[in-house]
Amino acid sequence: MTPGLRCEAIASDGAFRPLNSVAGIAIDLRYATADNFVGRDLYSPLDCAWLHEEAAIALEQAVAWLALRWPGYRLLVLDALRPQRVQEQLWLALQGTDLLGYIAEPARGSIHSFGMAVDLTILDEQGEELDMGTAFDDLSERSHPALEPQLLASGALNATQAGNRQLLRDAMGQAGWIGINTEWWHFDCGDRDRVRRSFIRVL
Repeated sequence: MTPGLRCEAIASDGAFRPLNSVAGIAIDLRYATADNFVGRDLYSPLDCAWLHEEAAIALEQAVAWLALRWPGYRLLVLDALRPQRVQEQLWLALQGTDLLGYIAEPARGSIHSFGMAVDLTILDEQGEELDMGTAFDDLSERSHPALEPQLLASGALNATQAGNRQLLRDAMGQAGWIGINTEWWHFDCGDRDRVRRSFIRVL
């Protein structure tokens, strides 16, 4: 693994921006709470409310697109920067389970650890999360975008839920974000190989 930037030093690195500098989003970092699949706060005392500057600009584009088409709707960021040391904790937490495929192997690196990925959903005008068919971090096939046609056909997902997921994908996709097949909430800012090759990893 190439040398990286310690999370404690991120505020002094001009390549990163705090999440609260992105106007129009809501923030609820679930790994800074016990409300996640591990069931404990994985971030404290680290400040993980950051994105790489390039990702922050792309997120602003998604915010603007959504606001223009659905006034009152907002993006809710559930995870952004995830330091390498936390990725290692998640990897260890899932050892011996059939869920390991949901976590990037630490040696290769999660795109979150470069500040170039976000997990997020949409809030409506009342500040309530849109119904996406599952909760965030629901590590089951019902969360898989790739399986949505089958989920709709079987009744495991309804048209409103699928439409809400598509709205999220539309907002993110037009700003250059790329979703993945297994988590409706996860988006990478551009090409993963380019990120791993060209960006600094936060440790």
